[in-house]
Amino acid sequence: MEQTLATWLLPILGVVAGIVIGYLIARNSAPSSTQRQVDDLQERLDTYQSEVVTHFNTTASLLRKLTNSYQDMQNHLSEGADKLALDEQTRQRLLAALHSEETHSHRERLTSPTFTEPPKDYAPKGPDVPGTLDENFGLKSRH
Repeated sequence: MEQTLATWLLPILGVVAGIVIGYLIARNSAPSSTQRQVDDLQERLDTYQSEVVTHFNTTASLLRKLTNSYQDMQNHLSEGADKLALDEQTRQRLLAALHSEETHSHRERLTSPTFTEPPKDYAPKGPDVPGTLDENFGLKSRH
């Protein structure tokens, strides 16, 4: 009986030990779901940051093109005023109008009035007229 017990017990223990060892190795070698989520979020963040950088680079490039086009337009208008003006006075006025827009391109901010009275939630009254909170307001006198 001793041989049959040892014959059956050793293979069963070997199988159980193999299962436990295999489970531990599989658990440690495969990334956990939390780690996969962290990796996924990191990848999404990297992609988003790359898109933001690309967006602002494109915006800067387009703004540079717009500035260059504006300068080219100003130069074209100045050259046109030089070539096409019939007399010196007209040419000077055209050039002054072009350059005045350059110097006054920043609009001045409107200033708020120094004293502002809050709106009244009642109708104004005369000095001898009773107000709406007066005890006798709206009552006819018996005289």
